[in-house]
Amino acid sequence: MAMEPLKPEVMVRQVEGLADDLRALTGPFDQQIRTLLTPLEWRSVKKVYLTGDGDSYHASCGAEMAFETLADVSCEPMSGQRFVDYGAAYMRRTEPHQTLVVATSASGGTQRIVQAIERAKEHGALTIALTGTTKSAVTQVADRSIVVELPQKERSPGIRTYQASLLGMLLVAIQLGEMQSKYSQAQANVIRQELAALADGVDATTDTIKGRCREVADMLADAPTLVMLGSGPSYGTALYCAAKMVEAAGIFALGQDLEEWWHVERFAYPVDMPVFVIAPPGRSHWRAADLAATARGLGRRVIAVTHTDDTEVTRHAHAVLPVQGEVREEFSPLLYSLFASYVAANVAERLGRCLFQTDRPELL
Repeated sequence: MAMEPLKPEVMVRQVEGLADDLRALTGPFDQQIRTLLTPLEWRSVKKVYLTGDGDSYHASCGAEMAFETLADVSCEPMSGQRFVDYGAAYMRRTEPHQTLVVATSASGGTQRIVQAIERAKEHGALTIALTGTTKSAVTQVADRSIVVELPQKERSPGIRTYQASLLGMLLVAIQLGEMQSKYSQAQANVIRQELAALADGVDATTDTIKGRCREVADMLADAPTLVMLGSGPSYGTALYCAAKMVEAAGIFALGQDLEEWWHVERFAYPVDMPVFVIAPPGRSHWRAADLAATARGLGRRVIAVTHTDDTEVTRHAHAVLPVQGEVREEFSPLLYSLFASYVAANVAERLGRCLFQTDRPELL
């Protein structure tokens, strides 16, 4: 039986459910995670690998900084294929549970992630499956599981599932930091409350940018390609936002690190290629401002995704998508990715395209 074509409006419904998900699910997800490992297991962790494919990999890249700053452990995000063929083989056997692998698959059935878990266990790592699906393939092979299940799910590019996966990883990082005595339980609870409180920032930001994203979509409808730039957690955001443009509108979009763009892609045609500069307040903001100026000077159409009070990046931009609310850089992907679903849905609508080209059965 053929599937119905997916229309762009499903993405709008998804992004407009994100704030309610944060309010309703942060607490229940956190309760799962607090009892996931024994105190000894939490204290033993010295190295974390985050692995996933697609949005799950993008969320892993976005969560890396949280593990390194909040938990003070070395963290390496890897795609599933790379982990299976390379990462696991180079893991050094250590004392029990010193290496933790968090393997994410929203569907629970991603073949390469099942293999990643199996390979990690062969090399002596403690494995956690992070998934939106109970009793799925990844939960059957992992040592432990976190189920970040969503109510009222529907077919769409991963938007709510991306947030749920990222939220799960961030809560693991907080718990790991607490159990390794980086801060007290009271301090950890304050950090957890920051996550839930970001729901207000999600609401405020979506209210602010929804109309502006339609205007930005008008700028992009004639573009054969575009690039999203970010560094640190925003590199994961850039990868995710580029993926939404591909999945929704079929436009070739690249997510790239700020500095790598300067070294390579700044030489690419067309000269007026749209460049999104994702620049929350944080360590790489200064470089984002520099490269926004460079991109504009090269003739690029620059779209700034930055805090509403920013002037350093926005003064070089042709359009601005302002983010409302204060957020630590480790949590910034939860707010700075919101624009992508609106822009992608609007571009797809203008081009008369269905999500994932579901109006072309030969591709399914």
